[in-house]
Amino acid sequence: MNILLLGNGGREHAIAKTLKRSPQNPKIFTFANAKNPGICKISEEYEICSQKNFGEEDGFTHLKKFAEENKIDFTILGPDDPIGAGAADSLLKVGVKSVGPLKSLARLESSKSFTRNLLEKYGIPGNPEFKVFISMEGMNKFCEHLEGNFVIKDDGLCGGKGVHVSGDHFSTLQEGLRIAEKILKEHGKLVIEEKFIGQEFSLMYFTDGNVVKPMPVVQDHKRAFEGDTGPNTGGMGTYSYPENLPFLTAQHLEEAREITEQTMRALEKECGSKYMGIMYGGFIATKKGTRLIEYNSRFGDPEGLNVLPLLESDLVEICLGIINGNLSEKEVRFAKKATVCKYVCPEGYPSNPVKSAEITIGDVPKNVEVFFSSIDEIDGKFTLKGSRAIGFVGIADDIFEAEKLAEKACNAVSGPVFHRRDIGTKELIEKRIEMMMNL
Repeated sequence: MNILLLGNGGREHAIAKTLKRSPQNPKIFTFANAKNPGICKISEEYEICSQKNFGEEDGFTHLKKFAEENKIDFTILGPDDPIGAGAADSLLKVGVKSVGPLKSLARLESSKSFTRNLLEKYGIPGNPEFKVFISMEGMNKFCEHLEGNFVIKDDGLCGGKGVHVSGDHFSTLQEGLRIAEKILKEHGKLVIEEKFIGQEFSLMYFTDGNVVKPMPVVQDHKRAFEGDTGPNTGGMGTYSYPENLPFLTAQHLEEAREITEQTMRALEKECGSKYMGIMYGGFIATKKGTRLIEYNSRFGDPEGLNVLPLLESDLVEICLGIINGNLSEKEVRFAKKATVCKYVCPEGYPSNPVKSAEITIGDVPKNVEVFFSSIDEIDGKFTLKGSRAIGFVGIADDIFEAEKLAEKACNAVSGPVFHRRDIGTKELIEKRIEMMMNL
């Protein structure tokens, strides 16, 4: 079987490694914007597209040609930008189905206003109080109505950096309005919504548009520095427990599943076709139950790095179930292990990262998965390219043993890099538990 993998980050490296574990021994053909040394080693062909966003501007012509030449059976779409731009639609024109939604359905991630309006229209629980703005008119009044506790969201895709939260990213109403004005000038549309108080968690689901099958629940850490300080990033690291996270209840997960199932059905009614791929919900547990922060239309990065190494079922079979609409017949089973993922990043990331500097990777402990992202390798020498470089995932029966493994792996990297040492530690997790108990 010939499988096309679109993308070149840590998430795509995790997908590639999981595909290679399949007993069906598939051949992987990668279409990327840059070299990933890990994916290169396990790909039959590795095509680098110099065009922005994999050739979106010319209708993905190069991508379609690559799929036809290599007789691709199906594609797994990795990053959000090509999904939102319609890569799945373009590949269908040459007879190739994708694990990833069509453009109209991908608005679930590519348009914050679309998703908020969808939930409101179909009476799906989980929405905050919100309003969509294309000008500053009425914004001040609505923010005052929310008593200064509000979130500003750029309507489009911003690589996880388009959200601004009162108390975290700005302190006063006027500061928030200045941020909103800048977003409107640059992109023309935004959402202002009520700020939720609670603990965030990520739940990803495989779906064929008929059923949803959950993956292990994960908690992400967006802020760059320890203690959840600093600017937002694509995600500095994540952790998962063998069962549920310690500050959540089974009811939180059930409510998240119900929101996702209802959203899946609403998408088909709204768009006229089934959502086939990954539905990744960013949820928050509040004193009033589970609420939806946002949906993404692909595996999370880092979340995918936690869950894919635990997948005991055949990912190829799951993908076939998604694109053929019979996912209900496929087994989806994960190992009951704890994971801690920590990303090693260039100094200065995310605002002014070091680039082209050489790093060395020492001895990585057993039971640590290594996923390359924004890093190059030439003649055995690794150099930084400016974004998150390597994701190390410790896997163990116990969360704190998994954290020690991930930390030891990060400390094996020498060079101008840093990572968040507090992810998965007892101190940080106890703070999460205490917050939920107080709520």
